[in-house]
Amino acid sequence: MSKDHTATAIVPSSNLDASEAFYKRLGFAVVSDYGDYRILADGRGWYLHLTKVAGWPKNIEDNPFGLYLYVDDVDGVADRVRELIIEPGAPHKKPWGTYEFSLSDPSGVLVRVGCVVD
Repeated sequence: MSKDHTATAIVPSSNLDASEAFYKRLGFAVVSDYGDYRILADGRGWYLHLTKVAGWPKNIEDNPFGLYLYVDDVDGVADRVRELIIEPGAPHKKPWGTYEFSLSDPSGVLVRVGCVVD
């Protein structure tokens, strides 16, 4: 059995180049490129697979997918994507005990970036 126990999201995208550029700003890098399927990682534990799906989603606001990226330096990541943050004043502490912000990837995936706080 592997020492690693992880889950990896496979995210559909109609424009892999735009999605790749978005996730690079969050700290990901492409580790494998198979044309219509790309594997990204940050070297610290984040993994993401992007798969090309033409016409996905039909209406961007109907995309039901979401990701939560846990990170030590929420403010540092927020500084790299400040103009994309959805919620005014974020990052900030949420009632459920996280310090986080939210943004939307080019295909409408809701991406939350945060950490658990005391």
